Formats: sequence, structure tokens, C-alpha cells
Amino acid sequence: MLRRLLCLVFAVLLLGAGSVCAAAAGEVSRVSCCVYGSDGRGFSWFTQENGGSDVQILKTADFSGDFSAAETYSGKATRYRGRFSHHVAVQGLEKGTSYTYRVGDKNADVWSGACSFVTDDGDAAVPFLVLADVQAGSQENFRRAAQTVAAGLNVLPDAEFCVNLGDYVNDNTNEEWDWYFDAFSFANDRLTHVPVAGNHDGNITNKLNTFSFPSMFCLDTSDNRSLEGVYYSFDWGNIHFTVLNTNDMYPMSQAQRNWFVNDVSGSNAQWKVVLMHRSLYSAGKNINKPDTVILRNSLLPLVDKLGIDLILSGHDHMYLRTKPVRGEKAQETQTVQAEFHGETLEFLKNAAGTVYALPSTAGTKRYAVNERAMPPILDVAETAFSTRDMGGCFAAVETDGNKLVYKAYCVDDETREVTEVDRFALLKTQERPHTPASYDTTLVSSIVSYPFNLLTALVKMLFSYVKLLGSVV
Repeated sequence: MLRRLLCLVFAVLLLGAGSVCAAAAGEVSRVSCCVYGSDGRGFSWFTQENGGSDVQILKTADFSGDFSAAETYSGKATRYRGRFSHHVAVQGLEKGTSYTYRVGDKNADVWSGACSFVTDDGDAAVPFLVLADVQAGSQENFRRAAQTVAAGLNVLPDAEFCVNLGDYVNDNTNEEWDWYFDAFSFANDRLTHVPVAGNHDGNITNKLNTFSFPSMFCLDTSDNRSLEGVYYSFDWGNIHFTVLNTNDMYPMSQAQRNWFVNDVSGSNAQWKVVLMHRSLYSAGKNINKPDTVILRNSLLPLVDKLGIDLILSGHDHMYLRTKPVRGEKAQETQTVQAEFHGETLEFLKNAAGTVYALPSTAGTKRYAVNERAMPPILDVAETAFSTRDMGGCFAAVETDGNKLVYKAYCVDDETREVTEVDRFALLKTQERPHTPASYDTTLVSSIVSYPFNLLTALVKMLFSYVKLLGSVV
């Protein structure tokens, strides 16, 4: 209870007063601490001038206000858009430990203020926050989206990390990235960040923007054997997370698809969760577009084979959650009542399909429900609604052993009142069947296979549109 109270007070103070971490040194900006593999962190920040790339880190229990006892880790800086992006990776951190750190230049003695994070304690209780599509174009709209996240920390003060499902910015300008990091520093300074690349965050098909996302965040992409984008994975507690790059979708490269199959099938984690920006099941304005159709045709057969429990995504700025789906059909699932943290909930027991959830947007750009969404999306949706008149949204997800509970909330734009708008719970008493696989990809095979993959995707897309036309005639 004391920890929850301290977290609440800390969040309120930081939101009102600015960032402890970023405000202490004007020379250091855009500070981020990201998950880096399953036992590390990737630190990134920007400076106007070139200099050292150093992180000083120590256990919070040993922190007495200075960093004299801290260990120093060094990385490298690269020039990007007239500034310098610094990246440092630290691995081998102890489980279940709170760390305090600062970033900067050791030789010049220029530092950020003190920031913190906690590491995975390895148990089966994992609480985390999820948001999507801040996609703001003004300082005011970033501030409003940050208030949504502050409300999330009040609802789930023990959150161990925060997932952002992409589209941090709208036009991908330096000014917008500055606004994002300034508004969200109160959360980024105390939580591990799990970033997902959105189409507005830098890709060649969106205004020819490139390299923004990997410049902003330091991520472990050692398994990423292609040039198409950033994808990675990590374990936290009893969950295996696979993060896909859906900017690579014309069609999704053979390299990424093979990596996806190898990554998921190689995990023995109790829960398997996929994070991606573009949604395979949504009812927003983008669902019938060619990029989404091609992506669905590329990924849905793989998802069905891999026994994935939950897919969280964004992109379409409305709220949708499916029933457990397999083969594009809702699956019959037994429901049972069970206790979870003192509350009696109705659980879907041993769901035979994957639940797809799109937690609307934490920002102010909100879409209507597309009643002409391609079949069978609305047929398999448990709920689908617009949040235009409801406010910014977030989701709080918790696992505890063989139970997973997801709750979604909206924060009223005017009153800041938080309302639960959806929930579901999964209970797993037996492992879901999946198809193990091991695929390898070389640059040559990717080049040779690309024309065939593209032709196949276009044919599948044509058949999808024929089905869509038939459903609305």
C-alpha cells in the first residue's frame, strides 16, 4: 500500500513540475530507458553537441544522492537531424532490483538528473501499461495524452513497464519529438519503455522519413537479420513478448516472418504476447487499405500456427476487442469464475484462439467505427466502438501465474475522470498447441523470394477485395 501511495504522489509531482531526469541538465534531452533483451536496458538520449556517451548506474538501495559508487558504461553517438543520438546498452542486470541511473558525458561532467527503473523479478505476476497512437502535432495535445498515461499510473501504480504501440508523433519533426519526450518524461524517467514502431515514427513510405525510430530508442535488434526495420523480443516473468515491425508490409519480408516463427516457437513461456502497430483486426478507417490487407494475409496463417494468446496493436484510433479467433472464426470457449487479486472475474478457459485488442488512442485523434470493415472483423468482435466523445484510452494488463487480466480505460477530456470501458480474462490450465519451426534467411534468399512473395500478396489482396465487395453488395 505504501509503495502504491508513493508511486501516486511521485507521478502527480512529476507531471506538474516536469522531469526530474530531463530538467536537471539542459544539455541532455530525450532520455529513454528501453527493454534490451531479457536482462538488460538500452539507454538513449540526445545532445546538441557531440561528446561522450556514458551511463552511470547503481542499485537504488545504494543511492544516497550522488553517483560516486556507480558503475559507468559507455556507448556511441551518431549524428541525426543536426543533433547527436547517444546509445548505451547494459546487460546482466540483477532480477527484481530497482536501479537509479543518469546519462551524459563523464569527461565533460554533463549529466541528466537521476532516473530509475525496476528489473523483472522472475515471478509470474507481471503488471504493465499499454497505450497507442499519441500522434500529436501540438504541445497541448502531447500534454493531454500524457495526462492519460498519468491516469494509467494511478490505476496501475505497480506497473513494471509501459508499452507504446507506435505513432508517437504525427509529422516526425524534431519539434514533435521534443514535445513528446518533455510531456512523457514523468513516466519515462521511472518506467522501462517498450516501444513499437508506428508508420508516423519514420519509414520510407511515410514522407520518406527514415531512421527516426532506431535513433530515438536503443533496442536489442541482434536477431534482426534484415534491413527492413526494427523488430525484437524479450521475456518478462512468465510472458514472452514479440515486437513486430509492421512498416515492413509490402509484403512483410521473408526475413521478418521467418524470425517471427522461430522466435515464438522457440519460447516455452506460459503466455505469448505479440506487440505491433498495424492491427490485423480493427474497424477503423485503415482496415480495408492494401497495406493492412497484405499484412493480414502474411501474418494470420502464422499466428494461427504459433499458439499466440494475445495481440496488442494500434493504428486505427478506435476501440476493438475480438473473441478468441482462429482461422478467422470465433472459437467456442468455456467460461469459469475465479479470483484475481481479491476480485471475482469471469475467465475464458483454455481459449483455442488468439484475442486481438486495439486499445484506441491515448491521444486526441480518434476515428469512427468503420461499418464496412472487411469480413469477418465485426462478426468476431466482442466489442467495437469509437472513443471520440470519451477521451484518451489506455489498458492495464496483469498476469499472475496461469491467469491474464486485461482492463481498458478512458480518461474524460474535461473532468479527467477514469472509466473502465472493457475487460477480459484468460485462464490457462493446459498449453496451447503450436507448430515448432526453424527457418533461416539470407540476404540472397530474401532478394530472390521477394517477387514471388509480392505476387502472392497481391493475388491474396485481390481475393480479399472480391470477398469484401461481395459482402456489401
